[in-house]
Amino acid sequence: MFSNFDPTTILWFLVSLTILVAIHEFGHFYVARRSGVKVLRFSIGFGPRLFGWRDKQGTEYAFSAIPLGGYVKMLGERDEDFDPADSHMAHDKKSVPARIAIAAAGPLANFILAILLYWVFFINGTFALSPVIGEVESDSIASQAGLEAGQQIVAIDGASTATQRDVLIALLGRLGETGDIEFSLKYPNSDYIYESKAKLEKWLQGAESPDPIAGIGIAFYRPPVSREIHQVVGGSAAEAAGMRAGDIVVGADGRSFQSWQEWTEYVKARPEQGIQLEVEREGERLTLALTPAKHTLPSGEVIGRAGVAGQLEPWPDGMLTKQRFGVIEAFVESVGKTWETAGIALMSTKKVIFGEISVKNLSGPIGIAKVAGDSGRAGALSFLQFLAYMSVLLGVLNLLPIPMLDGGHILFYTVEWIKGSPLPEKVQFIGYQAGLVMILAVTVIAFYNDILRL
Repeated sequence: MFSNFDPTTILWFLVSLTILVAIHEFGHFYVARRSGVKVLRFSIGFGPRLFGWRDKQGTEYAFSAIPLGGYVKMLGERDEDFDPADSHMAHDKKSVPARIAIAAAGPLANFILAILLYWVFFINGTFALSPVIGEVESDSIASQAGLEAGQQIVAIDGASTATQRDVLIALLGRLGETGDIEFSLKYPNSDYIYESKAKLEKWLQGAESPDPIAGIGIAFYRPPVSREIHQVVGGSAAEAAGMRAGDIVVGADGRSFQSWQEWTEYVKARPEQGIQLEVEREGERLTLALTPAKHTLPSGEVIGRAGVAGQLEPWPDGMLTKQRFGVIEAFVESVGKTWETAGIALMSTKKVIFGEISVKNLSGPIGIAKVAGDSGRAGALSFLQFLAYMSVLLGVLNLLPIPMLDGGHILFYTVEWIKGSPLPEKVQFIGYQAGLVMILAVTVIAFYNDILRL
């Protein structure tokens, strides 16, 4: 079941989880210390202590055996070894605003981390793609709205869509909904805006891993891949056949190819079958003997693979732009990106609760670990983006008003502040039990989904 699970995935997962948990718990720790609360333990992980140390104030810093979270243990009157002389440093003796600040500090620390990580990302510069339609699927929502290849989507439901990401975000907001969806479009080199609309009916409500772009029935424009070989993979069938970067694929077995897709489909259909491949190299025609290697897809389908990469033709002017930001501009963008991501997380949570998005889309540690591994192997900027996104998600989820989470503590403290006294212990106990059941239920569903995906 785990045959496709790269060993480095676990490493990247542990690195990301340690960073996210440490920052979150440091938020609680820092504000607790500033509020005069005695911190007994700062732990990364749960369960038996593996190693640690103590500072001059008596706080134990520990790494524990189960690396799926962490906690900050603060002095409380219910502690068995509570010394009345330390009463002024007990968490439950502090004012309600102080306790609310301590509870909110963890999620706030995650948001600050996300802003800093996105800031680094934006300083480096980002690429933006214009949302120009490449294909429209027949009998789709897009075709019902009259969308055509070559048009640029400039707004959805009145919200401006300058980039393909803007289109994705606008469509994410409509998942699971029923009603009209409105498009504003224009053609290249024209300022005239066309308005059109189509009907949504519980759109992609039960879909697992919904793809809003494909779900609406479009594919964005991509430059075609030329027949020129850009790269030959070492040890591949193509290398064995003598193919080189710069070769132009002309045909095979007496058949000519007009596109990269024609040639790749021809190879896929012939695993371990000899092909007389014709290429053009430095103005000369050569015939090479290629035997595509056999490759089995996750679906079980067996295809042929040569082991080459094609060369994309240039993007049309204005479609691909690199956005560069100064230090201040990048910070503003990072704050906006964090806010936007938090909004998407809240919207998605609401849609899952109300059944507009299937619970099949919930992911647990296994799914998160896979994404962490993929991001880590893709490079530093990709991993920073992943960390920033997960940090926002951790902050948002912890602020939900569910007992056992920071948001639940804030809710109880707020009620105490309003009524002038804490909620009865029995009510709090029932709340914590209900919160625990909810968290366990979501965890079980997420693990189940992870296992099915494996």
